[in-house]
Amino acid sequence: MSETSGLIRFTATLILALLVQGQVPATAQSATDQQPPPVTVGGVLFYDYTFTLAPDAEDAGGQTYRPNGFNVTRAYLNVTGRVAPFLRFRITPDITRMSGSGGSTDGSVMFRMKYGYAQFDLDQVTGAWDDTWVRMGIHQTPFIDAADGVYRYRFQGTSFAERDGGLSSADAGVSARTAFPGGYGDVHIGVYNGEGYSRAEQNEQKALMLRATLRPMPDGGALTRGLRVTGYLHRDHVMAGAERHRYIGSIWYEHQRFNAGFDYLSRDDRSAPDARLIESDGLSVFVTPFLQQKGDGLELLLRYDTFRPDRSIDARRHRTIAGLAWWMPTADGRTAALMLDYEQVRYRGAAETRPADRRLILHGLVTF
Repeated sequence: MSETSGLIRFTATLILALLVQGQVPATAQSATDQQPPPVTVGGVLFYDYTFTLAPDAEDAGGQTYRPNGFNVTRAYLNVTGRVAPFLRFRITPDITRMSGSGGSTDGSVMFRMKYGYAQFDLDQVTGAWDDTWVRMGIHQTPFIDAADGVYRYRFQGTSFAERDGGLSSADAGVSARTAFPGGYGDVHIGVYNGEGYSRAEQNEQKALMLRATLRPMPDGGALTRGLRVTGYLHRDHVMAGAERHRYIGSIWYEHQRFNAGFDYLSRDDRSAPDARLIESDGLSVFVTPFLQQKGDGLELLLRYDTFRPDRSIDARRHRTIAGLAWWMPTADGRTAALMLDYEQVRYRGAAETRPADRRLILHGLVTF
């Protein structure tokens, strides 16, 4: 038995045990306690206007122009509810643009499933290990779900781990999460298909994902309690004998005046059992100063990524993002923001001959 197969079997056994445990106290609840709350509906909208400063494009007539356009990159509805004292659900369709169909719908925007899962809440049996649950279906993957809570600027674009690390924000599988007693962090482990939410499973291979986050001083002062240290392990295979592994080490920090983060990522990829192993790595750092109050007023986003697609080749790409955001005053769990940002990607090294990509973008966010 391989190391990964053994870890996957252990994870599946642990999750099954938690599910069986979680059903015990539910039978003792009164009829009043078992009345589920109503189903709720929410939504998220990302919209933007993008102006490409460089490089120029060429139209069918051979004339060069600077691409620009209005876009909706995300629009989904969240349907959530509880069907039993320990069982809740979420169904979230998301949009994607069709391409390559050759029919009348080619280029149209269509809905697809982003999230669709059942969640078994186990707080009644885990004691001090609170916010404990097991999810099954298409749901959030461990790393990006946690990182987005600190980064908060997904509406500007995907995170470093997703853009350059090849991670997906959601996938089909089963996972479990629990928080350490005393607020010292949490751990999230799961077994997923490994293909991401937008693709069906290709073979029998499964991905083991494990994220552990430590908060060293949760009861410390204002300068220490927002510190988090995270490690992430992602073991997967394109097919038997063809690795698709990811490893990430992160330091995240939340303060009343700013959020900040640092990620180092390493990748191992092999397209087939007899293909060459490609090792790549990179890092990302960001800071989001709050010029007024977090989530209400003006904020800055400053981010720098550097990624080496192949350690054996002299080639790197460097991404710089700088923007000013206005988070509008809202209420009742609603959020709205506008952001003007500049993004540049430079390609460096003997193996890179591409000119830099430079874009100016006005982003918008609405959640309800």
